Amino acid sequence: MDRFTWSSGLLEMNETLVIQQRGVKLYDGDDKAKLDVGVAMLSTHQLLWRDMKNHECCISLPLSQIVYFEEQAAGIGKSAKIVIHLHPVSANKEPGPYQLSKFSYIKLSFKEHGQIEFYRRLTEELSQKRWESTPVSQPIPTATGLQAGRTRAVGIVGIERKIEEKRKETDKNISEAFEDLSKLMVKAKEMVELSRSIANKIKDKQGDITEDETIRFKSYLLSMGIANPVTRETHGSGTHYHLQLAKQLGDMLIEPLEERGGMMALTEVYCLVNRARGMELLSPEDLVNACKMFESLKLPLRLRIFDSGVMVVQLQSHSEEEMIASALDNVTEKGSLTAEEFAKLLGLSVLLSKERLFLAEKMGHLCRDDSVEGLRFYPNLFASQA
Repeated sequence: MDRFTWSSGLLEMNETLVIQQRGVKLYDGDDKAKLDVGVAMLSTHQLLWRDMKNHECCISLPLSQIVYFEEQAAGIGKSAKIVIHLHPVSANKEPGPYQLSKFSYIKLSFKEHGQIEFYRRLTEELSQKRWESTPVSQPIPTATGLQAGRTRAVGIVGIERKIEEKRKETDKNISEAFEDLSKLMVKAKEMVELSRSIANKIKDKQGDITEDETIRFKSYLLSMGIANPVTRETHGSGTHYHLQLAKQLGDMLIEPLEERGGMMALTEVYCLVNRARGMELLSPEDLVNACKMFESLKLPLRLRIFDSGVMVVQLQSHSEEEMIASALDNVTEKGSLTAEEFAKLLGLSVLLSKERLFLAEKMGHLCRDDSVEGLRFYPNLFASQA
């Protein structure tokens, strides 16, 4: 115990706390030290112990003083211990709790367990010897109040310096992230221009390119997105923005609608449009407001809201009579259909298939059977045989 010196408990600038453990009792050799139970703290440079009741009572031991250490297993009524063997006392040692000891080793008795992890960390620190590669600043004697104040100032300065370094590193990471995002947006615009060029070449050389190659190119272009998408930055906000957006949607959605039978759920439109727009994503509210302007702009599209509240975009040429006739023909041919079965037949989503069946039912051509097996539609024989 005569190797320990009094300490303020503050770490130096180049020192790092590794682990701490409460409920540790000190032994001077085989004798219990005249100290209460405290907290053992292991840093990269020293072993510290602080009294749990009197925080001003703190002692430290440089890790360079340790020769070797070993474990001592717990027994009946005895706590597990770490036995630390020490070098002889140096001639210029600072004052401590013991001036002289007959033992050359100390024991750490762990009343609240934790000795396994503490032993492992102590083994790592003694093998790495980080106190040699990052020496701490010169120790400042703590005999007077002025000197104690200077020691505390060094500790506070070190903490402030670490906080400032962390802030600078965070700012640097944020700046780099935004630079990467800007580069990505520039590259995306270049890819869109490339897609327009490829599309024009396909039109010019339609006869020289096979149908399979054309389909493949079209899928590539769809993945690349819309050239020059309408944004609030380029077209302002409010009605003018929604008008321009509606015109662009009108040009973009005609072909996908024709491929899907003339009607698409608004959720499908939302996904398709935002996939094509790349970085310039649309909000659901902007999409709905733009779709509401289709008819006022006399575009070949219109927004339709079914009685159930489901919103769809459909071609103006897409007639309601055709939808009803298609539903009636398929149900009559099969005898009965669920929305899922009808969706498979037409290649539509279940949501749109159900709305078509509801519409045919509303017009009196179909009737339903809603049972534990699900919702199934049948031809309305009362109407057909009347």
